[in-house]
Amino acid sequence: MFRRSFLFLTCALAAAAQPRRIVSTAPSITEMLYALGLGDRVAGVTRFCRYPPEAQLKPKIGDYVNPDLEAIAALQPDLVIVQANPVHLRERLENMHLRTIEVDQQNIAGIYESIRVVGEAAGVADRAAKLIESIRSGLEAIRARAAASPAVRTMFVVGRSVGRLEGLVVVGRASFLNEVIRTAGGENVFNDALAPYPGVSLEEVIARDPEVIIDMGDMSDTVGVSKQHLREVVALWNRVPSISAVKHRRVYAIAADMYMVPGPRVVDSARAMFEMLHPESK
Repeated sequence: MFRRSFLFLTCALAAAAQPRRIVSTAPSITEMLYALGLGDRVAGVTRFCRYPPEAQLKPKIGDYVNPDLEAIAALQPDLVIVQANPVHLRERLENMHLRTIEVDQQNIAGIYESIRVVGEAAGVADRAAKLIESIRSGLEAIRARAAASPAVRTMFVVGRSVGRLEGLVVVGRASFLNEVIRTAGGENVFNDALAPYPGVSLEEVIARDPEVIIDMGDMSDTVGVSKQHLREVVALWNRVPSISAVKHRRVYAIAADMYMVPGPRVVDSARAMFEMLHPESK
C-alpha cells in the first residue's frame, strides 16, 4: 500500500513539474515542439514560425535576432527554449528568472540532440526517441537510394542580390544543409568553405562548375513568392550558359521554409533534394 502511494505521488509530482507554457524563439524549435505533440503547450512563437500553420495563431514574441523579452515574460512561461545565438539570449532570460534551455542545431547530430533535450525537459522523452528514430531512418532510406547513383556536383544558394547574380551566399561545410546535400546524393562544390554560409563570387561558381544549382537566394521570406519570380530566377542563371547546371537545364528556383529550418522536416528537404539531383530515380 505504501509503495503504491509513493509511486502515485512520484508520478503526480513529475506531471506537475512538466512545463505547461512553453515559448519558442525559433522556427525550428516550434516545429520540433509540434512534432513532439506539444502544440497545446506552446504559449508563444516568433513572427517567422509558420509551420505547422496553427503555430501562426500563437502570440508573437519578436524574432530570433530581436526577441521581445517583455513579451516573453508577459506570457508567463514555465519554459523558454532558445537556439544558440550571438545575443546571449539564454543568459538574459535567466536573469529574468525564467527557466530556459538552449539547443544547438547546426548539424543533423545537433537536431537529434535538441529533440532529446527538449523531450526530456517537457516530460516526453519516449516521443522524442521515436521522433529521432523516424528522422534517422528516413534519412538513411534516402541515403541508400542515392548511393546507387554517382554524386552530383551541387551548389545551394541561400542569399543573393535581388535580380542579380551578385552578393551570392551559398551553403558551406558547417551548415546542416551540407549534410542534407550529401544525404541526397550530392557533392557540395563549396564543401571546402569552412563557414556555414560563405559569400562567393560568380567567377568562383563558374570555376567550380556545378551540375545542379538550387537557388532560394532572394526568397528568404518565402511567403507569396510567385511562379513568375521563380522563372525569373532561372532566367538569371541562363545568362551564364557555360555552367553545366545551366547548360543542362538543371537550375532549380525554390521558395520553401523547410530547407532553412533545421528540424523534423529535414527528411522532407532531403527527399525533395534527392528528386532534384536524381530525377531519373522517380
